[in-house]
Amino acid sequence: MHRSIIAVLTALFLTGPAVAAPLCGEFGFSGLLAKCNRGEPIEITLSSGKPLGKGAIALQSGAYYEMHITADGSAELALIGAPFFRAIWMNEIVINGIEVRPMAIDSLEFDEAGTATLSFIAIKPGSYEVKIPDTTSDSQKVQISIE
Repeated sequence: MHRSIIAVLTALFLTGPAVAAPLCGEFGFSGLLAKCNRGEPIEITLSSGKPLGKGAIALQSGAYYEMHITADGSAELALIGAPFFRAIWMNEIVINGIEVRPMAIDSLEFDEAGTATLSFIAIKPGSYEVKIPDTTSDSQKVQISIE
C-alpha cells in the first residue's frame, strides 16, 4: 500500500507539466493568433430595413475570428451586444486604417458609410446576440453561439 502511494506521488511530482493539445495540428502550438487557428470571417451589414446577417453564427472557443461590420450610410445605425463583447477577448478594432485596442466595448455606431473590422478570440461558451438597438425584428439581430 505504501509503495503504491509513493509511486503515485513520485509520478505526480517528477513528471513534467501537462501539455495541451497543439492548436495547429502537426505544426505545433503557434499561439492563438496563428493563421491555422482562424475561423471564417463574419460579415455584418448595417443598412436601413435590411437583415444584419445570413443566419445564426457558431464560433469555437479558443479560435480567432474577424468580424467585418459594414454600414451603407442609408441611416445612422448602431450595433449593440455587450454580453457578446464581454465573452470574447478583443484583439483590435480597425476603422479607416486606425487600430484601436480596447479593453471592452458595448456598441459601435455608424453615422455614415464605412467598415469596422473587429478581430477577437472567442472565449466564453454561451448564446449571444448583436443587434440594432430599439428594434424587435429577428432580421435586425444576429444570434452568435460560442461552443
